[in-house]
Amino acid sequence: MADLTVTCRINGQAATLRGHSMARLLDVLRRDAHLTGTKEGCGEGECGACSVLLDGRLVNSCLVPLVHANGAEIVTIEGVASADRLHAVQEAFVACGGAQCGICTPGMVLAAVSLLARTPRPTEDETRAALAGNLCRCTGYMRIFAAVVEACGRTAEPS
Repeated sequence: MADLTVTCRINGQAATLRGHSMARLLDVLRRDAHLTGTKEGCGEGECGACSVLLDGRLVNSCLVPLVHANGAEIVTIEGVASADRLHAVQEAFVACGGAQCGICTPGMVLAAVSLLARTPRPTEDETRAALAGNLCRCTGYMRIFAAVVEACGRTAEPS
């Protein structure tokens, strides 16, 4: 498979990405789009550190070939906050101490954003299931789960 040019939208902006058709989306986002918030943890789709939203679905970008990004809408951690304010999930991660070393945090935040978009008031079991694809070695998960609960209250507040 030869090099190709992919047009897509990244964080709401038109983008053109170039690379080998089977290049990992993770690498192209970090290297070419300079969106380094997306982290590589395991490189095998097991840890969730590289999670992005691809056409509204949470995916491990280390497993997505560049060719699959053609025509897609991609949201990385850099696209979660608005220009002047953190997203409610990001605010809750800060308030609850849900972010430690920062490797898992972007993927955890995107997993929580994805969950709350589908289920505004998730149960504890729904939260655990939604975040199960993301591994963390620092917080022990309780602060992360608390951040999701906190974010539920923040997303219910008027803007």
